[in-house]
Amino acid sequence: MRHAARTRRAALAAALVAVTTAASLTAGCTRHRPPDDARAPARTVAPSASGTPTPTPTPTPTPTPTPASRAGSPLAVKIDNVAAARPQTGLGAADVVYAEQVEGGLSRLMAVYATRLPKAVGPVRSARESDLELLRQFHEPTLAYSGAQHRLLPLIGRAPLRAESPDDSADAYYRGAGRAAPHNLFLRPARLLPAAPGRPALTTGFRYGPAPSGGSPATTRTVRYPAASFAFTWSARRGGWLVSLDGGPAATTDAGRPAPATVVVQYVRVRSSRYHDMLGNHTPYTETVGSGRAEVLRDGRSFQARWSRPAATDGTEFTTVDGGPMNFADGQVWVVFAAASR
Repeated sequence: MRHAARTRRAALAAALVAVTTAASLTAGCTRHRPPDDARAPARTVAPSASGTPTPTPTPTPTPTPTPASRAGSPLAVKIDNVAAARPQTGLGAADVVYAEQVEGGLSRLMAVYATRLPKAVGPVRSARESDLELLRQFHEPTLAYSGAQHRLLPLIGRAPLRAESPDDSADAYYRGAGRAAPHNLFLRPARLLPAAPGRPALTTGFRYGPAPSGGSPATTRTVRYPAASFAFTWSARRGGWLVSLDGGPAATTDAGRPAPATVVVQYVRVRSSRYHDMLGNHTPYTETVGSGRAEVLRDGRSFQARWSRPAATDGTEFTTVDGGPMNFADGQVWVVFAAASR
């Protein structure tokens, strides 16, 4: 009996050594050690019917995609907004239009497309440093732009986005007739994206739904930059806010006058960046991470609100002054960044 017991103990020891050796060989073939919360659970050894321990197979974990990777990647286009660039093309198809201040107190637009792609967009102009911070809220967006200050180009190259200028994708751009350069460069979006990624790509943090209670009746609102202005006039017939630029009605070549369902005046810090134009004018840097006050226009009413974006990878959440959700009306949104008073 003692001999039989020693035999069983030896068999058990041999089986354990075999299991340990197999596990070590498997670990040695793993190129990267997964983080602690992603490692497979430790193997267990269970006795078989004959009494000899056999390893229990460890199930292969199924990776869970992150919300960002499921969202898809939208298209963002930098659009000229000086008088020589008007009327623009493709603005009506944008889900979100951001308006920012640039050199000389002028303005420029960034249109974001997710639910549909127009045949053409433009005129396309150059990128700015603060665009990179604004675009961090999206999952690897495609940025269409005509170029940038040469010292900014390496920063664009390192940003988590797909940068597509005419140097990168010449066949996606063309020069329109009847306008002088640089106000005649247009983009064919279908040559950069095979299809619109869909609404989930709009990871802006915006919420849509019924208007909150309160607010005050509003028919018009104007935001002024040093050398540019945006005015929005409520149109019950259009169900949106008719856009005026620098004192005149805005227009597009393909969709008439823009009339976004929601307009946001977002008060932010605007400071000088490290970059400047050929005349030495420093480029304003629009800080879109942080918090502050805002005014939201929808349904012919004005709502005082607060905005919050704790990190660049977050969307921007808007709340009413008492902390409730500030829902936007369904449809296009224009966000005009205005300098906050100190």
